[in-house]
Formats: sequence, C-alpha cells, structure tokens
Amino acid sequence: MNKEKNSFEDNLKKLEQIVEKLENGEADLEESVKLYEEGMKLKENCEEKLKSIESQIKKIKQDNKKILKEDFK
Repeated sequence: MNKEKNSFEDNLKKLEQIVEKLENGEADLEESVKLYEEGMKLKENCEEKLKSIESQIKKIKQDNKKILKEDFK
C-alpha cells in the first residue's frame, strides 16, 4: 500500500471496512491480526494527514474591512 497515493477519504473508508470485518467476526484469527496491523497503519496515516491539514488551517478575521489570516492554534 502506497500511503502517499491514497487520499484521506480512501484510507478512512478502508479503515472503516476493516473495523466492520473485525467487529462482525468475519475474519479468522490470522486474517484478523493482518487486518489489525493494516488498520493501525491506516489510522497513523489518517492522523498524519489530519495534523498536516490542521497546520494549514487559517483563521480569518475581519478587522476594519481587511481580512487577516493567522495560523490555526
């Protein structure tokens, strides 16, 4: 799995599918372990992408008809 080519949404959807399989008991023990490992990688990737986006978010303030941008805190 190439993390960089998958979007946040794709990774989240795959993670949701893995969680559903694990919760429903659709996988045997060995497959469950593999799915769990893949899920943890997807979770980490989603968290990294969220942190990256969070650092890019700008608050917009209107001050005397001027728009000022500042880093999200």
